[in-house]
Amino acid sequence: MRARLALLAGLCLAAPLVPGRARAEPESYRISGLSPGEPLSIRAEPDAAAEQVGEIRTRALVFGCTADTPSRATWCRVKAGRTVGWARRRYLAPER
Repeated sequence: MRARLALLAGLCLAAPLVPGRARAEPESYRISGLSPGEPLSIRAEPDAAAEQVGEIRTRALVFGCTADTPSRATWCRVKAGRTVGWARRRYLAPER
């Protein structure tokens, strides 16, 4: 049963969030547009008022982004360490 739940959780994380723009693998992004040393909040939902579940200090994996949110702001599904949640796209830049 636990293996089945772990598999389902993994599939949910890997599912593309933006139709037509599926990625084979998550991409590495870095923080951009914040003061040096300022972390980026990871939220439970794609909403600035949602519970903060963690923070990104330097880099995170991005699984996909969407602007289909109540605020119409673009949010990305992210993973930093063991924390999974949502972060504002405005403050993330792809690693080159």
